[in-house]
Amino acid sequence: MDVSILLGLLGGLALFLYGMQMMSSGLEAAAGNRMKRILEKLTSNRILGVLVGAGITAVIQSSSATTVMMVGFVNSGMMTLRQAVWIIMGANIGTTITGQLIALDVGLLAPLFAFVGVAMIVFLKKPQLHHYGSILAGLGVLFIGMDMMGASMEPLAEWPAFVNLLSSFSNPLLGIAAGALFTAIIQSSSASVGILQALAISGVIGLDSAVYVLFGQNIGTCITAVLASVGTSRNAKRTTIIHLMFNIFGTILFTILCMTTPLTGLIQSLTPGQPDSQIANMHTLFNIVTTIILLPAGGLLVKIAMRILPEKKEAEAEGMHLQYLVPNPNMTKQEHPIGFSAMYITQLSQELNRMLHMAGQNVETAFQAVLDRDPKRLEGAEDTEEYIDYLNKEISQYISNVIVNETNEEDSTAVSAYFRISGNIERIGDHAVNICEYTQIMKEKDIRFSEEARRELRTMKSVCMEVISLLEQESIQKEEWLGRVSELEQSIDDLTEEYREKQLERMKSGACSDEACIIFSELLTDFERIGDHALNIAQERASISVESASH
Repeated sequence: MDVSILLGLLGGLALFLYGMQMMSSGLEAAAGNRMKRILEKLTSNRILGVLVGAGITAVIQSSSATTVMMVGFVNSGMMTLRQAVWIIMGANIGTTITGQLIALDVGLLAPLFAFVGVAMIVFLKKPQLHHYGSILAGLGVLFIGMDMMGASMEPLAEWPAFVNLLSSFSNPLLGIAAGALFTAIIQSSSASVGILQALAISGVIGLDSAVYVLFGQNIGTCITAVLASVGTSRNAKRTTIIHLMFNIFGTILFTILCMTTPLTGLIQSLTPGQPDSQIANMHTLFNIVTTIILLPAGGLLVKIAMRILPEKKEAEAEGMHLQYLVPNPNMTKQEHPIGFSAMYITQLSQELNRMLHMAGQNVETAFQAVLDRDPKRLEGAEDTEEYIDYLNKEISQYISNVIVNETNEEDSTAVSAYFRISGNIERIGDHAVNICEYTQIMKEKDIRFSEEARRELRTMKSVCMEVISLLEQESIQKEEWLGRVSELEQSIDDLTEEYREKQLERMKSGACSDEACIIFSELLTDFERIGDHALNIAQERASISVESASH
């Protein structure tokens, strides 16, 4: 084989895949976390879910990328398994758009798309337009790569060994296996279908053999999602099983139809002399018919997936660990998968709520320990504080990895706010341990508070727990919610001032020892600081919502 053929094929494939990545990155940067809100609104019923899946895949030209996104959404709890079924079905339809565009010879306009897209990136200043330019430029590069592959493979029609190899694909099993294997290797059904179309145009392979390779390509495209599901939840793994079942069912059905009916001849008669259109039409028919048949059976597919991968009692994770935030190997790369912003922002919020709950438990423990003069509780509080410190370190490290590559302004603002929230939660935990440590001095020196001081301590505890409980709640009315937190923080400030004055009165009357007064004064300082950090957290969370609403 001439080396120029191989170089042309590899160069064209590289441009195709790079163009696809540009489009995916552009959409991710333009949509970011809004992808979550779009999907939540439009997956309420199966028809809309299919349309959304088809639309997203048509834009990014990759059903694999859409399915990987679904695996991530299901894994993070953003989407149910049943909702993901409709998106996956739509993704299989949307991926046929590439083949149809190739058949329509849209590649003639590819240089124009690339030029306009690059011009938008280079000459326009608005970042949002840069993202759209990336989508357009990616589309142009994708088709330039496809044309390059097609041109490089034309001489293969006169290479006997290659023609003989492809002729063996008239055997359905060999054709399906070859299509699945090749697609699994390059991890793009759009690219592999495009190459098949180029081979058909060159006259190297006929539709009778190409259909089986085409059906195998639909199975091979599942490998990307399978790899993405490694280390995820069982529901996420079931998502990939459903994707596999969909394509295996379609392959079996259409293989039988092509072997027992004149389906192939009918497809040829629709566009005679246009093998690329014939392959594109068969690909589209395959996915639309399979979707129509399986659409009413979405619930059944979920049940079968759950039967294949049944629930099992998960072993409780030992030691300190992240429960919701799943480090993604892609987050340290220059690009991350489409929908990744929506995933990690949701996971960050969940992990921070868990961290806040721990801090709240420590605050309650600390005040009760002082009321009971019980230093034994200090060890448990210190263990929890160590866990909080661990979470703060892990969350901060995670954020520092993802924020470098975050191109969406709204999501970058949200991530920065979460970073500051984590630090404020950690400081609440520190103040809780400070409060708990006073019990050692109280026990050693037999320091006791007056009944009036104990009532004040119970009030401090109650107000602290109310404000932390409010922080844990998700509220749609953010202004009202922030106002309530602000009121409680002001109440803490007012109580601190009031209790300091009362403390002075107790000192003057001799109702309070010097040592007890010093400890009570320190308690008030920690009490006030907890309120300050609580307000900081509320303001950061409110800023995330305000930022989101403005887009």
